[in-house]
Amino acid sequence: MLEELEVIKTDALTAIGAISDESGLEETRIGFLGKKGRLTAASAGMRDVPKELKKDVGQKLNEVRTAITSALEEKGASLTAARDAAAFSSIDATLPARPLPSGGLHPLSLVLDEAVSILRRMGFALAEGPEIETEWHCFDALNTPEDHPARNESDTFYFENGKLLRTHTSSVQIRTMEKEVPPVRIIAPGSAFRRDEIDATHLSAFNQLEGLYVDEKVTLADLKGTLEYFFRELFGSKTEVRFRPHFFPFTEPSFEVDLKLHATGKAAKWIEIAGCGIVDPAVFTEVTTKRGDAAYDPSGISGFAFGMGIDRLAMIMYGIPDLRLLIENDVRFLRQFA
Repeated sequence: MLEELEVIKTDALTAIGAISDESGLEETRIGFLGKKGRLTAASAGMRDVPKELKKDVGQKLNEVRTAITSALEEKGASLTAARDAAAFSSIDATLPARPLPSGGLHPLSLVLDEAVSILRRMGFALAEGPEIETEWHCFDALNTPEDHPARNESDTFYFENGKLLRTHTSSVQIRTMEKEVPPVRIIAPGSAFRRDEIDATHLSAFNQLEGLYVDEKVTLADLKGTLEYFFRELFGSKTEVRFRPHFFPFTEPSFEVDLKLHATGKAAKWIEIAGCGIVDPAVFTEVTTKRGDAAYDPSGISGFAFGMGIDRLAMIMYGIPDLRLLIENDVRFLRQFA
């Protein structure tokens, strides 16, 4: 039995050495280690080996199996390495690699990140709220009467349950005042939705950035200084800013903010960029009623609020002529911002 096992080992190692492809490797493995292989058949003969020789024959059997298995693995690795070398032999490693396209942030993200960074440096904290809102948060709490055009279904997206897609992120200001006590200094960037016809300057879904500051003795001078600093940090120190009296239900007095736009080859012109004002005491009264305390008693506090469109900021900053370019995902347009 010992001599037979040695012969099997010799024959197996010789056969493995002569293998030239992977099919031959598998045939050899089956021939020696398969269910009907020579070594398997020899193993079955262990029951006929005298008791005093079983230990020696068992050790020899394990030795032969280990030698054959190791030789098969080494041969397999050798064949794989040879196949890989042949596959790469025709590749010129000195050729330059194909260029990988570079990615980048969307222009709206670039403008928003910069705007938020400026306002954060001024002490404003980020706040957020749901895009599906109640009429109270979106209109009633903001002193918007029931007959106001913004509350009409032709201007606002309503759901069957009476809720709506927020028409501005001012609702976040109300939600913040519900939860926090003055002083409050927050900015609320996010999406807003209106039933506008889509054209070069209007979208039905757009991006806003609104701010609120509430404390004791907040004045119009604080509002003016905040926004002038913000726009000059965003567009440059020589940016001209003006405030025009306007009307908003939730601020009194109210203003629209204009920037003087200098386009190459064209006469400078003023363009409306934001709305703002001193928070109307009626807003504080509504919040006070909702909270049930005197934290926002209009006799003891004041505040200012402002809002602007991120889309319009991007159009001015990058000279984009058509708002629709920002939502069409045309790689040719977006690539210039990467």
